[in-house]
Amino acid sequence: MRAWFSILAVIVLVSGCDLANTSFPVDADGAEKPVEELATNVKIVRLTAENINQFNRKRNLAGSRTTVAAGEMWNYRIGVGDVLDVVVWDHPDLTMPAGDRRTPLESGLRVQSDGTFFYPHVGQVTARGRTPEQVRADLSARMAEFIPNPQMEVKVVGYNSQAVSVTGEVSQPSRQKLTDVPLTLLDAIDAAGGLTKEADARLVTIRRGSKTHRVDLEAFLKNGVSANNPLLRGGDVVSVPRIELQEAFLLGQLVKSATIDLTRENINLTQAVTSIGGIKEGQADARGIFIFRDQKDGMHVYQLDASNPAAYLLGTRFVLHPNDVVYVTSSPIYRWNRLVSSLVPTLTTVRTADLIATE
Repeated sequence: MRAWFSILAVIVLVSGCDLANTSFPVDADGAEKPVEELATNVKIVRLTAENINQFNRKRNLAGSRTTVAAGEMWNYRIGVGDVLDVVVWDHPDLTMPAGDRRTPLESGLRVQSDGTFFYPHVGQVTARGRTPEQVRADLSARMAEFIPNPQMEVKVVGYNSQAVSVTGEVSQPSRQKLTDVPLTLLDAIDAAGGLTKEADARLVTIRRGSKTHRVDLEAFLKNGVSANNPLLRGGDVVSVPRIELQEAFLLGQLVKSATIDLTRENINLTQAVTSIGGIKEGQADARGIFIFRDQKDGMHVYQLDASNPAAYLLGTRFVLHPNDVVYVTSSPIYRWNRLVSSLVPTLTTVRTADLIATE
């Protein structure tokens, strides 16, 4: 479990104290308390119909376009180790010099380490970096000296020079050879047995040379963003990470304390609270539904006064973010400054630990 669960102990400890002279950051009459009465690194926001929309920031779960350059259309280029089959029509002695009982792969011409292969009459022929059509044109021109208007065909029968690797959260991590058939990212993952249940298709990476590109494959699968299913090239390394659980925490005077999974969907405050049965009648102070959110500039605390049931309509317009802590106070109300002063340092410390752990 992530370190954020350590905040539970602090909140339970604070909520169990016998506190007198208690108050909210926003008093019962709606008047905001002076800033100097609160912790200096805490920003207080009372959620109202007038300001709720500026805090209704849904996370982008729809996906984004990939950063991998589209490049040219796929055209296989011969490499070292490939096996070529050369056919010269009406000249079986050149087509099958090793006999007709051997397959093209067995009798084919292997491209050597210098990128060439030997062919009778013409000697060494450059193949590396060329397409089969380019090799055929070169070979035909050179063979014309010995055979008038030679009719030739060159094709790859052994694809050995180029491959991609697929690793991470796929059923069968593998190395896959590239052929004259284009291989897309999805094709490669399917050939590796598909994604596991723990895979995060939004954060797939392709390492190409010295650069690593992030590809949101889920945007292609769910929204048809075609750029997010790029063609792979020789040497690419595809890595599918394990999905990182993203949660918000619901604590205090609720029917039950719980964590809410935000990994794959946006969930608003009202959805989260009602999904666990709501607040405890007679024990919770509906004026004190607080959302703690640790930001770069300090702790932001949002207060929803739900003493009027209509306030839950406002809650539907407040989307929770990962690591938000929703806390419902008890009746009588606990001293606000005591709660904030005890909770904020712990939240900040845990957030720092999480950042260090992910670096």
